[in-house]
Amino acid sequence: MEKKHRVSLWYFLIAFWALIILQEIYVASQHMDEVPYSQFKAWVQDDKVAEVSITSTIIHGKLKQDRESEASQWFQTVRVDDPDLVRLLEEKHVEFAGVVISTLWKDVASWVVPILVFAGIWFWLLRKLGQGAGGGFMRIGKSKAKIYMEKDIPTRMKDVAGVDEATEELLEVVEFLRTPEKYTRIGGKIPKGVLLVGPPGTGKTLLAKAIAGEAGVPFFSISGSEFVEMFVGVGAARVRDLFEQAQAKAPCIIFIDELDAIGKARGSGPMAHEEREQTLNQLLVEMDGFDPRVGVIILAATNRPEILDQALLRAGRFDRQVLVDRPDRVGRAAILAIHAKAIKLAPGVELENIAAMTPGMVGADLANVVNEAALLAIRRGRETVEQQDFQEAVERVIAGLEKKNRVLTKEERRRVAHHEVGHALIAISLPGSDPVHKISIIPRGIAALGYTLQLPTEDRYLLTRTELENRIAVLLGGRAAEELVFGEASTGAADDLQKATSIAKRMVKDYGMSETLGTVALDQSVKPTFMPTSESYSGATYSEKTAQDIDSEVRRLIDEQGKRVKTLLAKLKPVLLSAAEQLLAREVMTGEELQALVPPEHKQPLLQ
Repeated sequence: MEKKHRVSLWYFLIAFWALIILQEIYVASQHMDEVPYSQFKAWVQDDKVAEVSITSTIIHGKLKQDRESEASQWFQTVRVDDPDLVRLLEEKHVEFAGVVISTLWKDVASWVVPILVFAGIWFWLLRKLGQGAGGGFMRIGKSKAKIYMEKDIPTRMKDVAGVDEATEELLEVVEFLRTPEKYTRIGGKIPKGVLLVGPPGTGKTLLAKAIAGEAGVPFFSISGSEFVEMFVGVGAARVRDLFEQAQAKAPCIIFIDELDAIGKARGSGPMAHEEREQTLNQLLVEMDGFDPRVGVIILAATNRPEILDQALLRAGRFDRQVLVDRPDRVGRAAILAIHAKAIKLAPGVELENIAAMTPGMVGADLANVVNEAALLAIRRGRETVEQQDFQEAVERVIAGLEKKNRVLTKEERRRVAHHEVGHALIAISLPGSDPVHKISIIPRGIAALGYTLQLPTEDRYLLTRTELENRIAVLLGGRAAEELVFGEASTGAADDLQKATSIAKRMVKDYGMSETLGTVALDQSVKPTFMPTSESYSGATYSEKTAQDIDSEVRRLIDEQGKRVKTLLAKLKPVLLSAAEQLLAREVMTGEELQALVPPEHKQPLLQ
């Protein structure tokens, strides 16, 4: 129903009930005496009744005016089945009439009102369902895409930094949406779909909004998971509705975030998902069906391109893939500069130094660093954010929140101090290791009782076998220091052992850095491109004998580095003990302070 019809229905119900209430009020306002039927009949015989009205159950009457009083007296009595009543009223010339209005109103109230109330409740529920989250039941087949018109998108390319190569690729899409005749004049076609791939937090969604903002066209934004519902066929219906709306507002951009939610390869995994596959089939059909000259550009983002269906990636659908990778040092500095515009910086803050301290961080991480630095400055009562706030914010993001209330015993503090100094001494002594920035025995994060912060001075994309072995040695330095000083290790080295074992396994299985097994890649399973976080992705594609050889080789690599570390720390034991005592007294030590204690023949340059 239209809104005006809904309003008229409610007005009718209100007027109906108001009429009944007014009637009851009118009847109640008339002062009526309840009299027995015998008294009423006696009054009729004595010629005292002026008029009566008879209903099915009640007789209302009015007495003749008393000469001493101008007021008329009203009365009512219960109707009795009396055949002589009408004859008696005619003889005494009493005006009487049968009244059926009350009965009619009661009949209407008892039959029509419940129907109207039920209908009103039904329409109210339907309206609420239609206005619920996501459109409700009545809009279950409609697209859930958020539509941003060209005036509602404030994001521009100047708000995006650190992804210069991706920006250049996508500017061509902007140019096509602005001046399509430039390409169609000589028969050129813009790619139907552009797939943005990259690690989480690199700015894929931000880049898509910037493209729409620059082009000045409507922007349809939807997540892949919003296509799939519990009802069969809903996803396909939403895909059709999305493309119909887009073609009606062309030129425009459709952005599908987390495409892998519906674009996963069909038939993969132990259980098939029929509804998801139907949705994917409809998406493939729609991408084939529309004319690119209309001006509908499809952008999608995913951080797991390896699991997408190959039909999505073929030419004519998502025929252009744009890598939105982690920013380099220059890119990180540009991202920090964008986020730093919203805060007040103290004079002398060098964002380039902060960028050098944050290798591997993506745009979301850098935004978090800037925000944490601002919060630290506010907590300390300053009006501007200083360089020290940024440095502590980096530590907070990398290592976690300080747990100053976590009280360690004296023996535990001594173990943690020697453990962390052991890490740092090995890192200072071995070539190719990242410089030691800070050593602390203040607990941080969930389980870290102390930490050694190493910050590389440059971005690295390749590592040699020697550098990987040195990283294993640094990880084993803490455990070796405990064994050297206390005669046995503790559980504090559990995380170090896991990381060292992971590096050794990849050296043997992925990098072919084992002389025993040779230059063979033994792990042929498909792994996440941007999120290699779990060993559960690895599949055994080799024999049991080879698996035993892998275990032996991994153990040999770790044992060799363990012996190497113990030998090196035995030579540096005086430095280890002295540095640990200073760390216990101060809780924090810088890399420069520790390097000053190391003999020249055992240390590498701090800045490489």
